[in-house]
Amino acid sequence: MREEIIFAGFGGQGVLLMGKIFAQAAMESGKEVTWMPCYGAEVRGGTAHSMVVVSDSYIPSPIVTNPTTCIAMNEPSALKFIKKIKANGLLILNKSLVKRMPNRKNIKILSLPLSDIAVELGNVKVTNMVALGAYIQAKKTVPIKTVLDCLKKAIPAHRRNLLDVNTKALYKGAQLARDTQY
Repeated sequence: MREEIIFAGFGGQGVLLMGKIFAQAAMESGKEVTWMPCYGAEVRGGTAHSMVVVSDSYIPSPIVTNPTTCIAMNEPSALKFIKKIKANGLLILNKSLVKRMPNRKNIKILSLPLSDIAVELGNVKVTNMVALGAYIQAKKTVPIKTVLDCLKKAIPAHRRNLLDVNTKALYKGAQLARDTQY
């Protein structure tokens, strides 16, 4: 098993955290893992992405050039990475922010209103956890419980009040992916 993922969006959307939590969960599930964050000088509002490679065997490089999955939290990210996804790969789109639907026939596209769901849950900042929940359901790379355990460890004490809404966001994302044809 080898999964190469790019989590991409604007700085401030939590794409680095999403990749980090997923990488930690994969590692705690006994997998070989690399995580590499990439962001511009602007960070918040600029572009950001993180690359995660998960495998059953040694990973010689953390660089992801042709991901098996891309999670695009905004339109510029979708347009940037759509052509790089491997054939039969998966693109998870934040339909709330991606208005021009990328056209590619040889990949699966899971288009979900990730930001809208986060707003319904009461906090747009959990959009990343809605996306991560959808990914976990779609690919089943790691158990959602392990992701939740890693999320609990990652949230600092002064943000513990956000654990409940982040948990709801993960499960809502998983439900969305389960209920959506793609």
